Amino acid sequence: MTLACSPGLHHTPRMSVADSALDTAALSYARALLRAPRRRQRIMPVLMAAAFAASAAVSFAAVMVLAPPAVTQHLPKERLGD
Repeated sequence: MTLACSPGLHHTPRMSVADSALDTAALSYARALLRAPRRRQRIMPVLMAAAFAASAAVSFAAVMVLAPPAVTQHLPKERLGD
């Protein structure tokens, strides 16, 4: 005996989607709740931190170049040739 559909056997017809007892709106809501939440990447804080770091680096470099040396040694007059 095969399990294929025989002409003499009657089987129940498939239930259509319209006859379903499940609420499709509730099912889609439940599926949305079960999905993993998507986190949006915010770019402005990263750009602001990079701009701050760049401006701090440029300002420190400018201060190092433009500032006079912290320790100066005066040469004795005999070494200056006077």
